[in-house]
Amino acid sequence: MTDLTSLFTDLVRVETRLYNALDARLKAEHDLPLGQFEFLRFIAQRDMARVYDLAHETAITVGATSKAVDRLEAAGRCRRVANPDDRRSSLVMLTPEGERLLAEAIPTVEAELQTWIGSVLPADVLENLAVSLSMLRQRAEADHRTDRVET
Repeated sequence: MTDLTSLFTDLVRVETRLYNALDARLKAEHDLPLGQFEFLRFIAQRDMARVYDLAHETAITVGATSKAVDRLEAAGRCRRVANPDDRRSSLVMLTPEGERLLAEAIPTVEAELQTWIGSVLPADVLENLAVSLSMLRQRAEADHRTDRVET
């Protein structure tokens, strides 16, 4: 039987080390922290997003997300526009600078992930891992105890 506590520890340690490696490379090559890359990527996939949507996706608080968006906006990587459906909120969209930076950073992220994951695991194991992690993520996201979107 699999020791779930050891499995959990391995998941956390691998995630932490991969995050650190990706973050360091993105900062060194693009002056872009990994957290900002993730936000830019999420916004680009939707054209625009509410701060709440970003918070939900990344499982951090709305307050922390709003501060992160403030930093992106101050760096000229995104901008807020009025939400036509809800005057109490705004929508976040990428600026041309944010789009350019994201386009330049994606190959860096893909190369680093290839180094750490793609070149280590055989294709069938990688596919099984992807399916398994997707199932675990869906389970976690369906349970509101894992939410961190309070303000």
